[in-house]
Amino acid sequence: MRILQVSPYDFPYPGGVTEHVLALDREFRALGHEVAIMAPSSAETPEVQNPNFYRVGRRIVPLPVNQSTARLTLSPALLPRVRRFLDERQFDVVHLQEPLVPALPLTVLRHSKALNVGTFHAARKSAFVYHTTRPLIRRLQRKLDGKIAVSQAARDLVYRSYRGEYRIIPNGIDVDFYGRDVEPLPQLNDGCFNILFVGRFDKRKGLSVLLRAMQLVQQMQPRTRLVLVGAYRPRQRRIYQRQVDQLGLRNVVFTGYVSQEDKQRYLKSSHVFCSPALGGESQGVVLLEAMAAGLPVVASDIPGYRALLLDGEGALLVPPKDDAALARTLLRLMRNETKRAQMTAFGEQRAQAFAWPKIAARVVNYYEELLNEREIGGRYWAFTPSAAKAAARR
Repeated sequence: MRILQVSPYDFPYPGGVTEHVLALDREFRALGHEVAIMAPSSAETPEVQNPNFYRVGRRIVPLPVNQSTARLTLSPALLPRVRRFLDERQFDVVHLQEPLVPALPLTVLRHSKALNVGTFHAARKSAFVYHTTRPLIRRLQRKLDGKIAVSQAARDLVYRSYRGEYRIIPNGIDVDFYGRDVEPLPQLNDGCFNILFVGRFDKRKGLSVLLRAMQLVQQMQPRTRLVLVGAYRPRQRRIYQRQVDQLGLRNVVFTGYVSQEDKQRYLKSSHVFCSPALGGESQGVVLLEAMAAGLPVVASDIPGYRALLLDGEGALLVPPKDDAALARTLLRLMRNETKRAQMTAFGEQRAQAFAWPKIAARVVNYYEELLNEREIGGRYWAFTPSAAKAAARR
């Protein structure tokens, strides 16, 4: 198959959708398919310089969405470039990540003659964005031949505004990469109990809650370190550093953005993974990565996590925004090595179901199912009496 993946987001900027696209690209190629990627890009990175990458839009507009920032292109020059590219390449499948996000996916959807499949990643409390844009893009939305949601939470959000059938196919992870043995970081191997957080410093990630919980944890267990891995802007770092100082916390490490290899080493150097997200998480890929690496997980009891994690097995779930409950749960797990070992074994097994080869195969099977339906439907239309009369009139 000739497959085009389309992302609305600035490709070099770290994010789950970009990682999703790159992983599917790798797996589709391994299966023998011809694949291209179309996305905006503000910088020249190795992924962008790949001959199979088609850059559409260099000027990026940051827009606040879901207590985070979406980096999009809104260039009016998209239309002729997109139309020309689609006409030249003649794809069998056009797969749009976040298909209703302006402006690139909507432009591609408007001009695509291929089988159009959209994957919905977002999960938030309000469907305001989908609801308010519905009158403008309802006709374009109908051009989606297939719809994928990465979780039940993501499906429930979009379903409020756009009814229909959604196939739930989750994000995947590189199980072999995160599961392999690597040397722990020596600076973290000093007898401290290491609690790891991985994520951007967006408000919805709940880092303030975790810092408040750490004040209680360190009062009971002084030899505890909090490691914060993830990209942040200077202003965000100042805000959280000020909170660290005000709470009197010790052993708090800000790493900033790290490579996948370094993230793997941070995972292998830690004892517990913690994600205190407030909401708006569609699945929680980083939780699966932690489980594959052999870490027990403590996370917020929110819809996007609840369907992924089995409370008491691979993870312990706590009410969001409840720093006292979070502290109690972390302390309970710190003191119970047997429980941590049980959770590690369960988590490693659970993560296997989300290996990228399995997820990519499910996506390809969905493509084939939709293509077969289109072919059968086309043949049926051609042989109905009304269709024959219409053809005769032409």
